[in-house]
Amino acid sequence: MSNKLEILEEFKQAETKLNQLKSKEANTAASRTDDTIVIQPKFGDEMHELNAKCAQLSMVIEAMNASED
Repeated sequence: MSNKLEILEEFKQAETKLNQLKSKEANTAASRTDDTIVIQPKFGDEMHELNAKCAQLSMVIEAMNASED
């Protein structure tokens, strides 16, 4: 099993990547006109996977913190 620092680093990397994808998605959807636009997700699958990974790593970190108490 990985140590806590490795898990924290993996979490931080996944969270950073997720935030970058969200930012790209938002910039892609930004309207340059007053017309109605339809947003087509470009990074949906990858963002979903990263969300799941972050949630799982967060639970592992919480469990490790609880076991230290």
